[in-house]
Amino acid sequence: MTDQRSIHVRVVSPISTQGFRAPGALAALESPGVIVSGSQISRGPGSIESEYETAMAVPDTVARIIEAEREGVDAVIIDCMGDPGLRPARETVRIPVLGPCQTGMHIAGMLGHKFSVVTVMRRLRPSFENQAAVAGLTSRLASVRSVDIPVLELEKDMAVTRAALVDEAQKAVEIDGAEAIIFGCTGLMGCAGGVYEGLLARGIDIPVIDPIPTAVNIAAALVRSRLSHSALTFPLPPVKAMPGYDFMPDLHLKAAE
Repeated sequence: MTDQRSIHVRVVSPISTQGFRAPGALAALESPGVIVSGSQISRGPGSIESEYETAMAVPDTVARIIEAEREGVDAVIIDCMGDPGLRPARETVRIPVLGPCQTGMHIAGMLGHKFSVVTVMRRLRPSFENQAAVAGLTSRLASVRSVDIPVLELEKDMAVTRAALVDEAQKAVEIDGAEAIIFGCTGLMGCAGGVYEGLLARGIDIPVIDPIPTAVNIAAALVRSRLSHSALTFPLPPVKAMPGYDFMPDLHLKAAE
């Protein structure tokens, strides 16, 4: 990346459902000097609402991230709060790879003493608690609350979805002690302003973090700062046979070039 051209951030969708993102949604994340493009897996779950589906999304997600680097992309965001493939992808590329959950939690920890995740389904609570532990933020996680609306139904009635988000966020503040809110699903992208205003109308003034726009901005800042993940923490995987994964790019051919 040079200072004379725009930073190119790729948002990789780890689900196979076509049309999940509305046309123009990624373009709306662009800013002066930052281009945002998207790609999507073809092998994997239609949505991610379980650890099983997270695991099934990883191989093709990593493949898309390797392809992004080889296309000259400057940074990648994984478009799911399960951060599927985050650590293995970092072993395969040298450009920054961000998971919206890890990024959102650290930003929330900067902006408030405790934070809560408001997600789609109750069954995801252990996953977010585990992610907070891996990030070293267990003591900062006030709670994980859910609106109990499946991912693929979030946009059926956005007024209902936003009202449920505000209600759960208010409970997170008043009952659980949260001082910042993170959306626990990237399918809620674009709702942060409405939820913030809804809380403000109830006398609650706290940050509401929309993870994908936040991650895009952080990724651009890392590229501008010429920073990426450590090769000591995330070294290139060893050479070994991997039958059945012929669709994966050859990492070591690239490393030898």
